[in-house]
Amino acid sequence: MIARLEGKLVKLNTESALVQVGAVGYEVLLPGYCISALAGSIGSNITLCTMEYYEGSLGGGNLIPRIVGFLSDGEREFFNKFTSVKGIGVRKALRSLTIPIASIASAIENGDDKTLMALDGVGKRTAQQIIAELKGKLSRFAIGVGPTGAAAPAFKPYQAETLEILIAWGEKRNEAMELIELACKKHPDAKTAEELVPLVYRMKQGIEV
Repeated sequence: MIARLEGKLVKLNTESALVQVGAVGYEVLLPGYCISALAGSIGSNITLCTMEYYEGSLGGGNLIPRIVGFLSDGEREFFNKFTSVKGIGVRKALRSLTIPIASIASAIENGDDKTLMALDGVGKRTAQQIIAELKGKLSRFAIGVGPTGAAAPAFKPYQAETLEILIAWGEKRNEAMELIELACKKHPDAKTAEELVPLVYRMKQGIEV
């Protein structure tokens, strides 16, 4: 199984990326939040954690191998749990995961079906099914949920996106969350991940305190 790809991001569309690894170009299916996170990286080298699956009908003999990519090992693990829910296949999961994983995990842990219903292709019944099957199993992926499951103020979408980017770049979740909170207090006008990520690293490096 191909578990990791490192190469140049050649092309990005609404559902997939073309990653050049040596002389070979790989088409990699991506969830929506990954498309957004990688939008400014065309032409740059990237690393994706990947998984493989076969798409098509076994009886018809036309199975097609596909590669799915994620920004971190943790996101791939979350995806495997998410697609274990009855009625959610790989393609449906890819379409529905349009906001950062941490925000979705928080919604599940908090029983927030309204947030889940805002995801593409997720209605009320599916949202309730997701909560019923996964609540209590995703706390380590979630933001705004303490170790005992007590809810804390959740990150806003741009803060959650910043968190996912920092984790993908090797930062520890708890430390990244603290730095994001500090950066937002010091720079309340920063309202996008593109603005927030450099500020977080300036604080981490001691350039700002």
